[in-house]
Amino acid sequence: MGTATLTPPAAVAAPAAGKGGKRVRPARERAFWPFLLPALIAYSALFVLPSLFGFWVSFNKWTGPGSAMTWNGLGNYLDLTRSEAFRTAFVNTFVLAFGGGVLVFAFTFLSMMVLRQLKGRAFIRSVIFLPMIISVIAVGVAIGFLLNPDGAVNTVLGWVGIQGRPWLGPDMVFKCIVAGLVWSSTGFYVALMMSAADSIPPYLYEDAKLMGATKWEQFRHITLPLTWDVFAVSAVLWVVNSLKVFEIVIAFTTAGTPASPPIQARTVAVQQYASVAGSGVPELGSGAAMGVVILIVTTILIVLTRRVTRRERVELS
Repeated sequence: MGTATLTPPAAVAAPAAGKGGKRVRPARERAFWPFLLPALIAYSALFVLPSLFGFWVSFNKWTGPGSAMTWNGLGNYLDLTRSEAFRTAFVNTFVLAFGGGVLVFAFTFLSMMVLRQLKGRAFIRSVIFLPMIISVIAVGVAIGFLLNPDGAVNTVLGWVGIQGRPWLGPDMVFKCIVAGLVWSSTGFYVALMMSAADSIPPYLYEDAKLMGATKWEQFRHITLPLTWDVFAVSAVLWVVNSLKVFEIVIAFTTAGTPASPPIQARTVAVQQYASVAGSGVPELGSGAAMGVVILIVTTILIVLTRRVTRRERVELS
């Protein structure tokens, strides 16, 4: 009667060794390269290389293809610090990111508190989300016409005996842009947060009611902790989107006219467009320098946002 030979598990799991004792990768580890390589090539050609070229251009004076590129060192970056238009655009961008973000999430949290038990909340959520479906250009043009000196808003105010205001004037135009962006963006974040809030078991709120918790206390101790992960992602999305606001400013301030947006209404993205495709001589070096600056700022803000919103995950037992 023969004896069975058992192979140790370690011998089965151990990778094959090639010449010289070198480890030979299993076939499954080599198989993903043919699938990954085309994506890496496309990503490098369409994103990495243009980004590196833009970084190089930021150190040069260049008016575009067909003209000579002249080395300027840090001159483009120093010019940005001396440019009133860029400083105004930079401040506006931060006001939009932080001030607009506070308003967006304030309305979002308020909506979560009100809509949780409201009848017809699905319809109301759809109505709130509707501005997100509409083109940002259309939103900007519509608000621009409404707030025109002879527009509908001032007309209605005149009917009730209130003098119309210069909504598109230098002191008000950017505030109106922020308000329009908050109105058009809030529905998206309400939908994100409410999708997380809908998964919270109702018995938690029932127990909280029996203990006499108010709606604010229920939101603070139940809703917010259990939706915090989604809020952290939403905050990052808002930071990224707010730092590249462009279309609504163009549509809001130049609807029906060939004029350039006023300096008081510009963001960094709009100022970058004006320097590259404005009515004057294109300044691609300055535009590239603005792109590098906003990339660095975006990276820093994302890291800070992730750290501020980092908490231990709350799970239901």
